[in-house]
Amino acid sequence: MKRILVYDLNKTLYRKSSKNEFFKFLCSRRPKICFSIFGMLYSGLVYSLDLKNKTWFKDRFYRYLNGLKPKEVQKLAKQYWKREFPEQFRTEFLDEIKSSVQNGIEVYVVTGAYEIYVKYLETILPVNVIGTRAEYRDGKYHIIGKACNDEEKVRRLEEHIRQDFVILKSYSDDDEAILYEAEEGYFLQGDSLIQVNKKRR
Repeated sequence: MKRILVYDLNKTLYRKSSKNEFFKFLCSRRPKICFSIFGMLYSGLVYSLDLKNKTWFKDRFYRYLNGLKPKEVQKLAKQYWKREFPEQFRTEFLDEIKSSVQNGIEVYVVTGAYEIYVKYLETILPVNVIGTRAEYRDGKYHIIGKACNDEEKVRRLEEHIRQDFVILKSYSDDDEAILYEAEEGYFLQGDSLIQVNKKRR
């Protein structure tokens, strides 16, 4: 049976929120993108009031990428992650990733962020990255299926691996399903790790 470790990306393996930080980075390279802030604030407000689901929120929040072709986003993502890695990543998790891979354990980063800009992490870390899938059509990005959050993370992981596997450990700053699928699930609160009960509340 395949043995794996699972990390959330934002505010877990990566200390910051990449959806916000990548937006700021793009603003420094493409100033016109800054005007997207108004739509982002609106979508955040609507989502915070529980009026729409996470997929709706992500689809609208990431509209700041509209107009940027996939190759351009990937080029900018490469610049962004080279700037952020490794200083803005948690050293203890980077060490665990290295030792796990040496012991034949596969490591997955499963995140709600768009794959178009986080897949580059596979080139600088020995990990598999699964994120929210989106297609570029008519100058805009459209989410394929659902945003990769909560139960969808578990489903996407099963879809990707396609064989029996056991999650030895999983980490996230959200109280989400993937933590309860692991032998050891850890909720990250600030810099503190809290092990969750096997059964979700």
